[in-house]
Amino acid sequence: MSNKVMHGGAVHKERSSVAVIAALVCGTILLIGLQIAATREGLVGPIWGLIREYGATPALWSVPWAGLAVAMVGLSNRRRTIALSAALVVDIVVLGIRLIIGNRLALGSGPLIVLTVLTVYAAVRWSDHERVAALRACALGFLLIVAAKVAATFLPLTALTRPMVLDEYTKVADHALGNPSWLVFQVVDALGPVGNGIIHVVYNELPLATMVVAFWQLRNIRLGPEYWPSHYLVRTFLVMAMIGPLFYFVFPLVGPVYAFSTEGNGYQVSDIWPHIMPTIDVNPVEIPFDDETPRNCMPSMHTAWALAIFVHSRGGPRWLRYLGAFWLVGTLTATLGFGYHYGVDLLAGAFLFLCVESALRDPDRGWGWFRIRLVVSFAVLMLVLMWAVRYLAVQMAQYAQIAGPLLVATMAAAVVAFYATFYARPDSTLGIWGRRPVEATSDRDTV
Repeated sequence: MSNKVMHGGAVHKERSSVAVIAALVCGTILLIGLQIAATREGLVGPIWGLIREYGATPALWSVPWAGLAVAMVGLSNRRRTIALSAALVVDIVVLGIRLIIGNRLALGSGPLIVLTVLTVYAAVRWSDHERVAALRACALGFLLIVAAKVAATFLPLTALTRPMVLDEYTKVADHALGNPSWLVFQVVDALGPVGNGIIHVVYNELPLATMVVAFWQLRNIRLGPEYWPSHYLVRTFLVMAMIGPLFYFVFPLVGPVYAFSTEGNGYQVSDIWPHIMPTIDVNPVEIPFDDETPRNCMPSMHTAWALAIFVHSRGGPRWLRYLGAFWLVGTLTATLGFGYHYGVDLLAGAFLFLCVESALRDPDRGWGWFRIRLVVSFAVLMLVLMWAVRYLAVQMAQYAQIAGPLLVATMAAAVVAFYATFYARPDSTLGIWGRRPVEATSDRDTV
């Protein structure tokens, strides 16, 4: 190996270490800040909420189980069997205790307890690569769980700190896209109770699909450091979980099912969703809402996360690609068809994903102009979209024949630019524009 290659590898490793340390510092500051803010508002907060779930009632059973499943990639098959069996036994025992003392039915403490024990045991008893692989995998599992706690803390904070919402502006702007929430509801309604149940599972159990894709990407890391992929789904998920919810405070929305139907519990503007198509209101205003409904629409994080699952599943076998496509379609259908989001929310979520993924994908290529132009462009497009919905909503609705195609064309151009930079053949026109390295392999070979 030449000195140049060795030096390049050392520089990359040093940069990666600095990035990891910086991420840990920023994450710790965010956790502490969120906990302080939550405590001041009388909320549980991410840190205390995580501690409580060791014995109290977990909010979601799928999140700790997904975290433990991701941690399993660092263990041998025998140790995976032992850990998963122990987690199941502990979960059942804790569930029995909850039922005896009259607590509600809930699962999730078992995997969290086993994940903690596994981390301590690996750090104390195992050595060399065996310990490193296990600890890194356990860290990813914990990070997934903590990220869920962070996101869950943001939601009640938005309701308490943003009493006014911008749903009237967003409803008007969505005329440019044909009011998709009203339209997609017709599709969901036609699916019947079985179809509705499936879509509800897809929407609510996003961690399960994340677990499957992440496990496949990281399945061989216990074999050696060289089997760690340079980029994987968990990284994208974590970054979006830390950044995305901040925009809830900037652009608070509750969604059409709450703002324009009886689900708003008296705070709704009207009762038109989903059966009466809205007309253009030339005087939209901010509307007051309750202090319980989360302002978690703009951007649509479910859209961003489902896109992440879809893109990262492209490098897997056929069944994984089908799973990614199914989860993306099901999630988009649920976000609109259940009235949780407007069409422009989904566009903003897509821009958020493209921005974060462009910043993280192919880290070995460094930070050239090819990457900077994507990250900056996608960030600007998301901010411009939010600004236009707030200040140009009426114009977007009145000139829907221009605004609608413009929004769709902009998103299409963004997807093409992303594809050209990270997927196109290096010798193709798109690949040359995207400055794809000549030695680049297909996505199927790299993730």
